[in-house]
Amino acid sequence: MPSRRQIREAVVQFLYCADLEGGASPASLREPFWEFVTESDRKALQLSIFRTVHHLAHGREGRLGEFVERVGPANAFLSAWPQAEALKIDLNRIAELESSWSTQFARLERLPKDDNDSAVADNFAKALALLFSIDRDLAVTRARYLTAIDDFPSLRGQLEAISATVRRLQRISDRLRMVETPEKFPEQADLTKLRESKAEISELRLRADEIVDAILAKKESIDGTLAAVVENFSPERIDPVDRAVLRLATYEIIHAGIPPKVAINEGIELAKKFGTTDSRRFVNGILDQVAKLNAER
Repeated sequence: MPSRRQIREAVVQFLYCADLEGGASPASLREPFWEFVTESDRKALQLSIFRTVHHLAHGREGRLGEFVERVGPANAFLSAWPQAEALKIDLNRIAELESSWSTQFARLERLPKDDNDSAVADNFAKALALLFSIDRDLAVTRARYLTAIDDFPSLRGQLEAISATVRRLQRISDRLRMVETPEKFPEQADLTKLRESKAEISELRLRADEIVDAILAKKESIDGTLAAVVENFSPERIDPVDRAVLRLATYEIIHAGIPPKVAINEGIELAKKFGTTDSRRFVNGILDQVAKLNAER
């Protein structure tokens, strides 16, 4: 799970971006902001998913070869059974989708992995989404084919070879569902890293957005408190980074129940990381006065 420091750093970055003169509104800024902030983590996640899919694809090659060898004879056999035309249609649809799966996987393998984080994350996310979509269609068609065979018990023996291959291919698809949505399969220990990576990205955004929304809702009150301790206060006269740090820490001291000493020390660390050489001393002095004012109320 994301640390308190990671969450607060994201909050300061968002407040800074949302408060720049002529900048985007907080609502319209949210999606591009999070794409930027999480691009490195998203790249690592997408490449990890791809590597897992790549591993599963090795087992698919042999099973697909069996299917391709058997689909011709199966089609020839079914051609003599007009009443089983739906089986033949589904079998050919499976063959088409298997080919589409292979084509899409080949495209995935050719994607550059060393471009900038955002490009890699976006390209792999789109390509993986399409592969998973094809695989879901395959699963539906395979299930329909295997269920329909039960209506023709006299054909089962002749079709068992290809049906067995279809089932073996489906087992790979079952595994892909777990890779696509690892959070739904907590019992799968080998998918722990994928689950944790996805959860951390989501949790960071959720927690940071909650704090940002609370600060924006109380912005007027927060600025009023700052005006009470800053001589000739006006937001535009304070450095944008310092302003973001002060608003976050003031919110925490007055509205979030964070111990003043903790909020001040963490505010100083944020000022050191994101601000100028003078930010640390300025933020320290202002927040110390905010804490004293709040204690007197």
